[in-house]
Amino acid sequence: MDLKNLHIGSMIKEKVDKNGIEMSRICKFLNCNEKDITKMYESSAFDTEVLLRWSKLLQYDFFRLYSQHLILYSPQSSMNYIQKKKTEESLPAFRKSLYTKEIVEFVLDKIKKGEMTKSNVISEYKIPKSTLYKWLHKYDKG
Repeated sequence: MDLKNLHIGSMIKEKVDKNGIEMSRICKFLNCNEKDITKMYESSAFDTEVLLRWSKLLQYDFFRLYSQHLILYSPQSSMNYIQKKKTEESLPAFRKSLYTKEIVEFVLDKIKKGEMTKSNVISEYKIPKSTLYKWLHKYDKG
């Protein structure tokens, strides 16, 4: 799975194929025809309402793919800028340092295949050195 370049339509098609869901059920659930579904499979971006419906139908959180992308590829913000701009918000605040199992596996796989060194992972993804070594000790028993 390429978390850097997300093509949500192909990921949805892959999940549909894996689950063996019939086209008629999809069309009925999404209230559209087969041609629209085929266009969706080719699309790299979706309206959030449509993506939410796909997530419900396939019982898979496609939004999490975007969250994982943000964790791995968004630049770290300046602490001074955040402190200056601190205001009351109605939206909930999420910590950037929440790593899912998929992210841990993604990073460890990069190291195991030799695509990246531990230093590369630490610098590119801004993962603390102690966190990476804990993952290596805990998950990379092979």
